[in-house]
Amino acid sequence: MAGRAVAFAQDPIPAIPLAPVPPAAPALAADPDEPPTQIAVTRELFEQVTAPVMINGKGPFRFMVDTGANVSCVSESLAASQALPRGRELMVNTIVGRRARPSVMIDRLDIGTRSRKNVEAPVLPMGGFDIDGVLGIDWLKGQRLVFSFAGNTLEITKSRHENSGHNRVVVPARRKSGQLTIVDADISGRKISAMIDSGSQYSLGNTALRKLIERIDPTARQNVVNVRMISIAGESFHGEQLALPFIRLGGLTLGNVPVVFTDMPIFKLWDLHDTPTIMLGIDLLTQFTTVAVDFGRSAVRFDIASG
Repeated sequence: MAGRAVAFAQDPIPAIPLAPVPPAAPALAADPDEPPTQIAVTRELFEQVTAPVMINGKGPFRFMVDTGANVSCVSESLAASQALPRGRELMVNTIVGRRARPSVMIDRLDIGTRSRKNVEAPVLPMGGFDIDGVLGIDWLKGQRLVFSFAGNTLEITKSRHENSGHNRVVVPARRKSGQLTIVDADISGRKISAMIDSGSQYSLGNTALRKLIERIDPTARQNVVNVRMISIAGESFHGEQLALPFIRLGGLTLGNVPVVFTDMPIFKLWDLHDTPTIMLGIDLLTQFTTVAVDFGRSAVRFDIASG
């Protein structure tokens, strides 16, 4: 069984500047007068959500939307085909480990009606992903990202207050290492952390979560399935998949949730190594009609199809 997983972060201080470059543009701030941006997306079930992106007025190019990535990046093939000028060497933390990677400078990057200028983007191989780049959460400071899986659309809007209602559950979260971590989550009354990772094909768990599951159900290890996965940088790693009997996210209870367990360095980077943690991947997110991740109000909304 094989799959793909993406989650990475760029170090705040880049290593070994190779050439002087203009400063990267800051992440988009929420503008109360800016209209929502809605983009038609392509979704390969249990694979990835991609959006059309323009680079220096050319494209569109296929960028994967990844809420598990702190910074946007481009593929080696896109950097070469568009002859993007080289920037500094950056330290990039992929889901597997820390790597030095080259970067390129993009004069203008557009998604829908939103633009950023003077973007410094790390360059990664991405050979096995059939994408041209990754859109990370550096685009979403103070804003709200809405995945409409039922309608195959992606919407970027200003942050707004929402309440739970019929077929809709709003779960509180908090910012941790740049990510939104759901705070009201547990398994059989034991608190856990949960993150939204739209870049991972499978939901992923750390060793602390697996130990918790095996304490609750000592027979769980009897149903393990070996899984081989590939990071965005082409790095291969292995995990073991088993099903969580129940998980509660706020007022939402999910049963028989498949999770791949592997103790990746990214958990330590996010200071979640010792905390039972699940990264909710696209396999689970697509079971909802809509998932809205609000970085301004630190909340996640799950919409459930009418029965």
